[in-house]
Amino acid sequence: MKAWTNDWVNFLKINTYATGRKTTKPRVHRVLWLEDRSSALGYVLKHLTNYPAPITLNLSWTFGSLSLMALIIQIVTGFCLTMHYIPHVTLAFDSVEHIMRDVSYGHLIRYTHANGASFYFVCLYCHVFRSLYYKTFIKNGVTWQVGVVILLLSMATAFLGYVLPWGQMSFWGATVITNLFSVIPFLGTDIVHTLWGGYSVGAPTLTRFYSLHFLLPLIVLWLVIIHILLLHEKGSSTPNKVFFGSERVSFLGFFGIKDIYLVTYSLSIFSLFLIFGPNVLNHPDNYNLADPMQTPPHIVPEWYFLPFYAILRAIPNKTLGVVAFAGSILILILLPIKRKISKPKTSNNLQFAEKVVFWLFIIDVFFLGYLGGMPIEWPFNLFSMIFCILYFFLIIAISSDLEQYSLRVGESWNEYFYRNFGTESKINDKNIMVFLFNLYFFLICYVVFSQII
Repeated sequence: MKAWTNDWVNFLKINTYATGRKTTKPRVHRVLWLEDRSSALGYVLKHLTNYPAPITLNLSWTFGSLSLMALIIQIVTGFCLTMHYIPHVTLAFDSVEHIMRDVSYGHLIRYTHANGASFYFVCLYCHVFRSLYYKTFIKNGVTWQVGVVILLLSMATAFLGYVLPWGQMSFWGATVITNLFSVIPFLGTDIVHTLWGGYSVGAPTLTRFYSLHFLLPLIVLWLVIIHILLLHEKGSSTPNKVFFGSERVSFLGFFGIKDIYLVTYSLSIFSLFLIFGPNVLNHPDNYNLADPMQTPPHIVPEWYFLPFYAILRAIPNKTLGVVAFAGSILILILLPIKRKISKPKTSNNLQFAEKVVFWLFIIDVFFLGYLGGMPIEWPFNLFSMIFCILYFFLIIAISSDLEQYSLRVGESWNEYFYRNFGTESKINDKNIMVFLFNLYFFLICYVVFSQII
C-alpha cells in the first residue's frame, strides 16, 4: 500500500511540474509512468516508439500495417452485425435484409464488412507477394510460417462468412467445399457430417459456421500479434537483401508517416468504392434465398478464392484435385525449410532471373483467377491444367537460388553449362531445377496430347 501511495505522489508531482509549480523530482513523461504500471503496455510502447527498422524499407512494407487495419475493420463491423443477424435457415436471409433496410447505417456497416473482406485480401496478398519478391522468408522463417497460418485461417473465416447470408451461392458453395473433406481416408465422411450437423447442409450447419466465423478472427488477431513479435525479435529484412548491419532508424518517427500516408490513401479509395460500387464484387445469385432444389448453372466463389478454385478443378480426379488445392497453400510453409540462410546476403539488387520468375508467377496467379471463374469446358480446362502445373513449378523456382544460373561477365555458353551441369551428380538446387523443368515439360506435353486425343 505504501509503494502504491508513493507512485501516486510521484505522478501528482509530475503533473504539478507540468503546471509550473516547483518540485524536487525530475521531469518524467506520463507515458513512462504507465510503462512502469503495465509491463504489457510498456512492451507495446517500446516496440512502437523505439523499434529499430532498416532505413531502406519502401512503401511495399506498409501492406502489413494495412492488413492489420483491414482486420480490425472486419472485427469491429462484424461485431456490429452480430447484434442483428439471426443464424437460422428461415431467418438468416431476412435478417440481412433487415440490417440493410431497417437498421440505422446498417447498409453502410454491411457493405463495409462485405467489401472489407476484399480489401483485407488485397492487402494480405500484396504482403505475401512482397515477401516472395524480396525473399524475406529466408531470414524470418518462423515469422513467414506463422503468416501462412494467418492466411489459411483468414481464408477459412472468409468462407464461413460467405455462407452466413444464406443466399443461393452461399448454400451451394458450402455444399461443394464441405464435400472436399470426404476424400480424407476413414474419417472423411464423419468430418463432413460433423460440419453439416446432419446428412446435408441445413440449420445446424449455419449455426456452427456462425460460431466459427465469430471465433476464428480472434484467433487470427492473436496470431497477428505473435507474427509482429516474432518479426520484431529478429528484425525486419531489407529490399537489398542485406540482412545484418544495415542502418536502422526509429520506426514510429520515420516510417509512421509513410504508414499514415498509405493508410489514408487506401481508405479514401475504399470509401469511394463503397459509395459508387458496393455490389460490384457480389454475385447476383446470392441475392436470392437459398434453394436446395435448384442448383446454379455455375458455382463461383469469391474472387480471392478463384486461383485456388481453378487448381481444384484443374485435375479431373477429386482426391488429386483436393491434394493440389491444399498443396497450393501448404507449399508456402516449406519455403523457409528449402532455403535456409547460411551466410548474409550482400547482393544489392535482385538478379534478373529472380525478377522474371516472380513476375511469371504473378501472371500465372492472375490467369488462374480468370480460369477459376470460367465454366469447366474446352479450352478452359486445358489451360487450367497447364497453369496449375506452372504454379508449383514457379513456387519451387522462387525458393531456389537462381543467382547460380546467371551468365557471368565474360563467360561463354560452354563454360556456363559446364559450371552448372558438368560437376559431379549430387542433390542441389541445380539438379532439382533441371529435374523439375523436364518434369514440367513432360506434364505439359501429356496434358496437351491427352486433351487433343
